[in-house]
Amino acid sequence: MRYDGPIYRPPSEADSLLVQATMGCPHNLCTFCMVYKDGVKFKLRPVAEIKADLIEAAATCGRRVRTLFFPAGNTIAMPAASLAELCRYSYALFPRLERITVYGSSQYIHRKGPDQLKTLSQAGLGRIHVGVESGDDVILTRVKKGATARDHVMAGRMARAAGIAINAYVILGIGGQDRSETHARETARVISEMQPAVVRLRTFVPKINTPLLAEVQAGRFKMLSPHKVLAETMALLSQITTPTQVTSDHYTNYLEVAGQLPEDRDAMLEALRRALRQDESTFRPFFIGTQ
Repeated sequence: MRYDGPIYRPPSEADSLLVQATMGCPHNLCTFCMVYKDGVKFKLRPVAEIKADLIEAAATCGRRVRTLFFPAGNTIAMPAASLAELCRYSYALFPRLERITVYGSSQYIHRKGPDQLKTLSQAGLGRIHVGVESGDDVILTRVKKGATARDHVMAGRMARAAGIAINAYVILGIGGQDRSETHARETARVISEMQPAVVRLRTFVPKINTPLLAEVQAGRFKMLSPHKVLAETMALLSQITTPTQVTSDHYTNYLEVAGQLPEDRDAMLEALRRALRQDESTFRPFFIGTQ
C-alpha cells in the first residue's frame, strides 16, 4: 500500500479500508484549513496504481473489508469514469463490501452534474462527506470556501437524486461573533434544502499556519465563547426542518449532541440548555489546532 502526503479520514470511517486515490485538494484556499497548506499539490493517482493497492489489500484483509474510503481531500474531483471504474473494481475484489465513500466539496459535486453522479452511484459510490461549513454566503466568501449556499443546495439535491448519501459538516462558530445569528439561520436553511443523511457538527478551532488564525491573533476575528457556541447550536438545531441525523463526534466540540431530527430535537435542545447552566470554566480551554 502506498500513501503520499497527509491522509485524513472522517471519524465515521475509522473501520474503513483507506486506499489513496488522489493527493491534496484542488481548491486548497480555505482560510481555516491547514491540511494541504505545506505545498502538497492536487494530483490524481494512476488508476493502475490504485488497483494494485486494492489487490494488495484484498490479499491480506479482503474478507474483512465492509467499507472503503478513497482519500485524499477532494476525491470527487477525480474524473467520474475513473472513480466509477475503481468502485466497480472494488466491489468485484471485496466480497463483503457494503459502502464506498469519498470527500467532496459542493462545487465539485455540482460540476459533476446529474448524469455523472448517477454513473458513480450505479458503480457503487454510496456516500460523500461534504464540508458545508456554513450556509451564509458572507462567511463562505470570507473563509474562501469556493462554494456558495446555492452550490451546497444544488450539490445536495443532485447527489440525493442520484442515490448518493451526503454527510454535511457544519463548523460552529466559523462566523465569529458578528455573524453567529446569521450563520445559524442560513446554515439551517441550507441544510433543510440539501436534506443530507447526516449533519456532523464541528466547532471552530484556529489551526496553525492558517490565515484565520492570524485573524484571531490580530483581534479581527472574534471567537465565540463556549456558551455562545452552545447557543448557536441551539439556534441551528431549532431551525432545521428536514429529517436528518445529527452527530457531534469530534474533539473540537464542547458537548456531544446526537439524535434524529425531528424526533430527538427536544432532547438535544434540553441537553444544550443544561450545558448552558454550567460555568464556562468547565468546558475545554481554548487551543490552537495542529492537525
